[in-house]
This record gives sequence, structure tokens and C-alpha cells, in this order.
Amino acid sequence: MNYYIAMVQKQEIFTLMGGRVKMSHGKYNPTSDAVWLAAFAPKNKHTVLDVGIGTGGVGLCVIANDEKIHLTGIDYSNDMLKECAKNAELNRREIELINADILNWRTDRTFDVVITNPPYFRGTPAKHNAHHNADLTAWVKKCIARVKPRGYFCIIASADRTADIIAQMQQHCGDITILPLFGAKNTAERVLLRARVGTKGGTIIYKGLPMNYEPILRDGLTIDDALATLGWI
Repeated sequence: MNYYIAMVQKQEIFTLMGGRVKMSHGKYNPTSDAVWLAAFAPKNKHTVLDVGIGTGGVGLCVIANDEKIHLTGIDYSNDMLKECAKNAELNRREIELINADILNWRTDRTFDVVITNPPYFRGTPAKHNAHHNADLTAWVKKCIARVKPRGYFCIIASADRTADIIAQMQQHCGDITILPLFGAKNTAERVLLRARVGTKGGTIIYKGLPMNYEPILRDGLTIDDALATLGWI
């Protein structure tokens, strides 16, 4: 009986970043998008806001990459935040959680880095209603408004929403970096975008990486470290 209980408990937990982050199976389980976005966040920053934190996959991966940060997560779903709190406890991490909708959040707080894995899909939502049918233009605008001057905004989305995101970035940001991610298709399936608020630098577009790229997903490298290893930067 004790062996059976131990096996059930083990199956209820899965890991990200080669085991560095533990997650409980729940209503919404983060995918590789969470690891990719976390790997794109700049390190050595003090405050990070995860918009639409969900069950905490992205944020916990960010902390795994940079344990000194203060992470704040916002989500309109109280159920998601409850699961996030449990996952934070599972990883012995502290996250400030805010139950609010970014589109209506009234605050003057700003952060060194704002990250988001937004509701970018169009169409019939999944049962958990994540990643579907939000006003992405308004979402990005509100996220950028929460970034400190010369701070960073980082986002992952389906490749077909790139124009919507860049349109907002160009109004407020410079130093835009774009990294396409490829699956089985010959066209990008996801795109990572990062920009600095209030700067005027130009745009860099990398040739892209496969979505199953193990140095990121398994070994937990940041994207900057991975690109440096490849000799791209």
C-alpha cells in the first residue's frame, strides 16, 4: 500500500528544465512555451511581472534561472492562482500573487521585466479557456505600460500574431529581438519577442531554433547563453 501511494504521488508531479522545476498536474499544465519564454527573460534584474501567470510554469522557470529576482504574478483566475501557490510551495519559492485582469488592473507599479504567455489563439477555446481569444493588442499595450523605462518586455505567441505584437512594441520600444521557433512545419509555429521600453535601437531577427531544442528544454540554458554557444552573438 505504501508503495502504491508513493507511485501515485510521483505521477501527480512532472518537471520542467530537466527537473529543476516541479509542477503538480492540474487543470492547466504548462508546455514547452513556458520554458522558452523564461529562457528569453534577461537575467540580473530585480523585479519581474508574469502577466497571466496561470499555474506558475513560466515564473518558476524564471526563478530557476535567476534566484535573486522578486517575482510578481497576476491572473484573473483565482483557481489558477491557488494552483500556482501550491506549485510555488512545491518548489520552495516565493511569488507575490495578484488576482486581477491585466486589462483592468489599476496600479502605478512598474517592473524591470514584464513577461507574458498570452491568450494568443483565435477560435474555440480549450476547457481550461487558456490562450484563447483575448484582445492581444490591448494585452500587449497594458503589459508594456507596466515596464520601467529601459526595462524589458518579453512575450511568446503563435507566429501568426507577430504583426499585432510588433505594432504595439514599435510605439513604445526599441532594441527589439525576434526569435522564431520551428516545429515539424517549414514555417515558424511560435515566435519570441523581446524589447526595451523607451529605447531607440534597431531590430534583430535570428534564424530560429527547433521547438524541441534540448539545451533550452532539458539543460535549462537561457537563450542568450544558447545563442552565444552557437556563435550567433
